[in-house]
Amino acid sequence: MQKFVVLIVFLGLLTLPLMAQDRVEVFGGYQYLRLGSDNSNNGTGNAISFNGWDTSVTGYFNKFIGVTGDFSGNYATVNGANVHIYSYTGGPVVGFREGRVNPFVHVLLGGAHVGVSNCGGSNCSQNGFTTLFGGGVDVKVNRAVAVRLAEFDWVYYHFSNLNTSNDNVRLTTGIVFRF
Repeated sequence: MQKFVVLIVFLGLLTLPLMAQDRVEVFGGYQYLRLGSDNSNNGTGNAISFNGWDTSVTGYFNKFIGVTGDFSGNYATVNGANVHIYSYTGGPVVGFREGRVNPFVHVLLGGAHVGVSNCGGSNCSQNGFTTLFGGGVDVKVNRAVAVRLAEFDWVYYHFSNLNTSNDNVRLTTGIVFRF
């Protein structure tokens, strides 16, 4: 896990030379995460809704291809216990950065940390692996600011001692600053 954090920091440092070329985007905003599905267990459902934050830094090598580092935190109360999930991911992004409306897609791989307060057991905190597949749409306000109307991602979590669903989605919105 430490090697992955070093890799994310290294990729972030690679984007520093791009700052002088109007190719760096910094995003911050609200995130809604839904774990599980209402269609599981014969329609009785076991979905859990989380609210949280998301931030990312993207460096573009040209008008279309770049690399993103994404960090997020999600919070919910489940059966009286406070649950948090933090994720740190990175990977390639392909964006159409011409005109006022800028769609993008990405594949992000990385780690996740889940913690539960008042759990009373030995597995109250655990690290795992996560993958995000998705994309979104940014709308330019001016040269330096855009609004991320929506980002939609399918999220996969793998924790060794936890039963996790593959029906996880996250929806993100916020502000993008371009340098």
